[in-house]
Amino acid sequence: MITKKLDIQNHIENLKSLFCRDKEIKLEGDINIHFKLIQELDNYNLKTPKPIQNLDGPLNYLQKHGVLKIYEIYEFVKIINYFKYLQKFDFTQNLQNWIDKIVIPTQLNSIIEAFDDDGRLLHGFNEDLDRVNQSLYTNKDEIKQKLYGILNSKQLQPYLVDKQVHLVHGEQTIMLRAGFNHVIKGKVLDRSQGGFFYILPHSVSQLKQKQSDLFNLKEEILYQISKEFSSILQKQLFFLKFINKEFDRYDHYQARVEFAKSNNLNFILPNKKYNNSQKLIDFKHPSIKNPKSVTIDFSKSVIMITGVNAGGKTMLLKSILSSVYMSKYLIPFSCDKRSKIGVYKEIAAILDDPQSVKNDISTFAGRMLEFSKLFTKTDTIVGVDEIELGTDSDEAASLFKVIIEELIKKNIKVVVTTHHKRLAALLASNNQVQLIAALYDEKNRIPTYQFLEGTIGKSYAFETAQRYNIPIGVVKKAKEVYGKDKDKLNDLIQRSSDLQREYEEKIKILDQKIEKTVQLEKNLKEQKSNIDDEMIKQKSKLEKQFQNAIDEVKKAVKLNDTKEQHRVLNRAHKQKEQIKIDKKQTKIDFKVGDRVKYNNTKGILVSVKGKKGTVESDDGMKLLVPLSSLKRSGNIPKSKAKSVNIKIDKPNKAFIKLDLHGQRADEAIENLDKFISDSLIAGFDEVLVYHGIGTGKLARAVGEFLEHHPSVVSYSDANAKQGGFGAKVIKL
Repeated sequence: MITKKLDIQNHIENLKSLFCRDKEIKLEGDINIHFKLIQELDNYNLKTPKPIQNLDGPLNYLQKHGVLKIYEIYEFVKIINYFKYLQKFDFTQNLQNWIDKIVIPTQLNSIIEAFDDDGRLLHGFNEDLDRVNQSLYTNKDEIKQKLYGILNSKQLQPYLVDKQVHLVHGEQTIMLRAGFNHVIKGKVLDRSQGGFFYILPHSVSQLKQKQSDLFNLKEEILYQISKEFSSILQKQLFFLKFINKEFDRYDHYQARVEFAKSNNLNFILPNKKYNNSQKLIDFKHPSIKNPKSVTIDFSKSVIMITGVNAGGKTMLLKSILSSVYMSKYLIPFSCDKRSKIGVYKEIAAILDDPQSVKNDISTFAGRMLEFSKLFTKTDTIVGVDEIELGTDSDEAASLFKVIIEELIKKNIKVVVTTHHKRLAALLASNNQVQLIAALYDEKNRIPTYQFLEGTIGKSYAFETAQRYNIPIGVVKKAKEVYGKDKDKLNDLIQRSSDLQREYEEKIKILDQKIEKTVQLEKNLKEQKSNIDDEMIKQKSKLEKQFQNAIDEVKKAVKLNDTKEQHRVLNRAHKQKEQIKIDKKQTKIDFKVGDRVKYNNTKGILVSVKGKKGTVESDDGMKLLVPLSSLKRSGNIPKSKAKSVNIKIDKPNKAFIKLDLHGQRADEAIENLDKFISDSLIAGFDEVLVYHGIGTGKLARAVGEFLEHHPSVVSYSDANAKQGGFGAKVIKL
């Protein structure tokens, strides 16, 4: 099982523990619809459904006109009641549309209303059952009183071992010493280790027999009720199959949402457009305690991870494959939401040593067998750990170079690990190959579990040997055998890795400085805009104050008609003209597509005509405004992905039965075609059509139409109770 190979089995089992009933982890159907519904469901706090039994058996039994047990019937009631609970909520569009498809037949109300929350039939539902239950309660009390009376009998005291009631073989007994026969009559059920007798008194035995008779009577009444309920359920078999399937779908959703919330995990929706631009950001493998997050670009066709053994190469390989597997089945995991993962039909992992004495196969032969299977696949991602395992590394490097290049042509992404440099060197010039080196702390002689893209990793074989106490003399001699030229090559690889690492650190620091500069520029623009607004506000205030002063002067002129007052008035007008200073603006050339701000409204400039432009605000409104009144928006533009929405109108009413009796063949076929379309939109996968027997003309027309309909999986005559030869059961 691939989940075990990738060490994510426990993660998945923890998710499955939140299911209301056991099922496969894989979600069937359109992953994009599932993702939207999961996202919408995440916005609500809903109660968790009760545990539900697998109902495949009861459904098959109903199809064969069997009678279900009361507790089996209640399992269907639990599902229906939960969907009734969901229908009380006002959900968002996609979730609401899905819930609206589930129309509960009113014929089931008599069954639903018969049970309490614990699955017991309500008091008053059946008078005979109520009387039997009351008799059982009375009988139980009589047994209790009888045993209490016997235990407190003076004649029995010398023989009583204790005053407890002992449950032996399902019966209530008392423990007595030998010689009790002349005091009490009863049946010996067992003996204790101390030699005492467990006795069932005859008087209690008679009450027990009465209790047994009452239980038998109760079972007969329950059987009749079950038979009546089963008859109703048989008529709604298609609906029961439908709602049972939809409950499993909801169960997948609610478990995933709860699992993600409680563990702070994210869902990543895979997309085929990311197949050539894949990136895993801050991924943490679920099987590792306190893991270091991994950020890796795996856009290219081949990811080759090189470097020291125990340096984390296999962990990185498993991380890439695990993220692809979990995103494929919408299993939440720990990573950044910005991660991008592509879509693959299959995920293969060649991680183990296939050598087996039983199967008479060597390590290398087993690997070749695994690789041979890949040539029959397409759109697959495969991970291979220690690719050159089991044979000469130089020969294997040449062979695997060609194999990998052929797999690239078949659109297969390959993630491999190796500590041999030969294969990496052969593929290094291929622009579809991404080299990744596992970094090693040479000073402390331990792996760092960090990775460097674009270079070949050093094996550190000699350093590892010293770390595990191989004599220094032996290691030194091995270096001499290895040769100075090859040792220089290792030094070059190491220096290349060091330079690459230094370069990436500098790039990282530079990116941080650029980000700070962009933020500072944004803040300055906002600050300048705020200052300009404040200046206009203050000037407006001064103009208003001065206008008030002018008004006062005018009043004075009206009261005192002198030349001096006219001179004061003229001076005031001149001062007012000097105060009216327009806001200085730098001319800005706006282009269509620019982010702009008009007063407090921000949006995008969608058109320009003369001195005016049309702005589409972030709220969707369009405004025609002068270009001179626009400012550049301080916000960094956010790119919006183009989307295509396809809307299919759901029929107002959808049924799972259609009656064609009395219709002409052409009229019936037209109605049948619309009925099948409505059923598909409503989510039904099995429907029933009545056409009658008559002359057989209508039946033949229906059969010919169904035979060639692209959405019909199969059809057959209905069973006798559903119409027999006069009806068809159609699977969509």
